[in-house]
Amino acid sequence: MFFEIFSFLKKHPCKVYSAPFDVRFSRDPAYSKIDSVVQPDISVICDLSKLDDKGCFGAPDLVVEVLSPGNSRVELQNKYELYEEFGVREYWIVHPTDCTVLIYTLVEGKFVPSRLFTSGDVITSTVLPGFVLDLEGVFSQD
Repeated sequence: MFFEIFSFLKKHPCKVYSAPFDVRFSRDPAYSKIDSVVQPDISVICDLSKLDDKGCFGAPDLVVEVLSPGNSRVELQNKYELYEEFGVREYWIVHPTDCTVLIYTLVEGKFVPSRLFTSGDVITSTVLPGFVLDLEGVFSQD
């Protein structure tokens, strides 16, 4: 998935990063205090002014989280709430065992879920117009 996004972005101004890559959030209007730091599995940032030598300050445009046995329901809920509050425009949750992807799109400040995509489906992104991802290739065992 990272490689597909990376390849697509070669012709675009956005940048993609994989963990470990810090994303810092602040509720302070002066940005003097960091409230939360997360490390999404994949982050796409189109506003390059958010990037510094410590990672990204503010919401990435697209975040991908890949579920693993170490992910807890609390962690997922906390990230969902953070990403929604701070304005992540698109949030993908990938379940590699079930071969599914759920996409949340930010609409008027609230996440709206997609249908559940699975192997054989093709997904697109509202954040990356023209990007197409065939989940058959993502979830294939080859």
